[in-house]
Amino acid sequence: METSMANDYYKVLDVERTASSEEISKAYRKLARKFHPDLNQDDKNAKKRFQEVQQAYDCLNDPEKRKMYDQFGDNYEQYGKNPFAGGQSRGAPQGGAGFDFGDIFGRGGAGGVDLGDIFGQFAGGQSRTRRAAPPRGADISAEIAVPLRTIIHGGETRIQLDNDGKMESITVKIPAGIEPGKKVRLRGQGHPSPNGKPGDLILKVNLEPHPCFKIVGSNLELRLPISIPEAVQGARIDVPTPAGTVTLTIPPMSNSGKKLRIKGQGLKGPGGVVGDMMVELMIRLPEQIPAANMEGIDQLAAAYIKPVRDGVQL
Repeated sequence: METSMANDYYKVLDVERTASSEEISKAYRKLARKFHPDLNQDDKNAKKRFQEVQQAYDCLNDPEKRKMYDQFGDNYEQYGKNPFAGGQSRGAPQGGAGFDFGDIFGRGGAGGVDLGDIFGQFAGGQSRTRRAAPPRGADISAEIAVPLRTIIHGGETRIQLDNDGKMESITVKIPAGIEPGKKVRLRGQGHPSPNGKPGDLILKVNLEPHPCFKIVGSNLELRLPISIPEAVQGARIDVPTPAGTVTLTIPPMSNSGKKLRIKGQGLKGPGGVVGDMMVELMIRLPEQIPAANMEGIDQLAAAYIKPVRDGVQL
């Protein structure tokens, strides 16, 4: 069946009927730019021409649509989509000879259409409607606090969970290096559902308070107690780190608040980059000073060159 000149998609795109897919796309891009309404606001026919180009491309760019178009012309869609449409179809045999599906869909081979696929849904009166999945149980949200060692190295901890008035003991695995404030999900440990799957348990992992250590981002901060002699004379002190014990050198005459850095002894952050350990020195006084040593304290007080609280003002 030949296509009329007025609706010939090949003429619209100005390509041969044997044009390749690449040639059709190239022609479409050229004409789409030429007739785009935004670029031709003074041309009243540009919008119409642009729509014709778009319609032609939508058909010829699709191999199946193009095959049907080449056989049945611009009314190809009524053959491809609904061969049972009312009225006499164009190209159908006259004189009550019956509708020959082989002429439309081909007679076997790769291009044929299995009519069993069309009628299969009606066989036996069965419906293909998919049943909706039963509702899942609600999730439970809770918070737990774990020791610093567990945050760093990972491990297990047990929690008591009140699930609808029933106390349950659950073992939770904490991944190594988890950032405080992050959440872990335990699937199937939430509220039950009468017919569906139970919900999940969502736990926010917090750091259990520690008297000396604190996590700030990927850095591990330590407030390290030192004695008065260590602060005055300097010292070498063993410090625990995530990788093991490290010896830290305290410079002589170190004040409280002085900060030292131990590189690479923090936590693993984004991208696998390991932070540092920041050590803040804190001078700790003895629990008591013998009376025999009080004279030495007075002498030590005289060693200050300027007032200790010089500059402390608003």
